Formats: sequence, C-alpha cells, structure tokens
Amino acid sequence: MIESYSFGSIRINGKTYRNDILIFEDEIKEWWRERGHEVQRKDLEWILSKNPDVLIIGTGAYGMLKVPEEVREDLTSMGIETKIEKTKRACEVYNELKDKRKTGACLHLTC
Repeated sequence: MIESYSFGSIRINGKTYRNDILIFEDEIKEWWRERGHEVQRKDLEWILSKNPDVLIIGTGAYGMLKVPEEVREDLTSMGIETKIEKTKRACEVYNELKDKRKTGACLHLTC
C-alpha cells in the first residue's frame, strides 16, 4: 500500500523511498531511465516481465516525465491497460486497483 507521496519521497508499507520506483505486487525496484524524463520501452522490461493487466505511470509532481505515443501503442498492443497520471494521482489509482487486478506502477518522484 502506498501510504504517502510528496515531491521526491514515497512511503510504502512503512518504508520511505527517495528514488523513482517500479512496483509489482510485493516487489519494489529502483527505476532508472536511459533518457531521464522520457520513458522508453526498454525502461519497462522488468515490470512488463511480470505480465500486468494494468500499468500505471506516474509522471512526477508536475507531469514532466513523457510517455511517447509509440510506447503507449506498444503497451496497448500487448493488451496492457495503461493509466498515465501525475504521481500523486497515480498513487491513488494504484491503491484503488492493486487488490482488484494484476497492477504495476512506474513512479517518477520528482518533477
């Protein structure tokens, strides 16, 4: 459960993280992207290997992380429902869905 999010910090199950993260079920992994503020398909390999039904991408407090159309199309062609939101809202959506569907989250914590 995501307990709280604020710029640069997220608290999950009593532990605070200060780097961007990927979440799938009980696994949390730091998330580094090759192009910083632009998601590439290869940046999602770990989470895609988990075969999520839904992938939530948090684009930061101000929405600075970009998800190119070709990445969105790839996810759709794989049958993955994708929700792209500013990170605060992405955390709320993740908490709403995580117990109902096979849900993954990719969360940018800063800008």
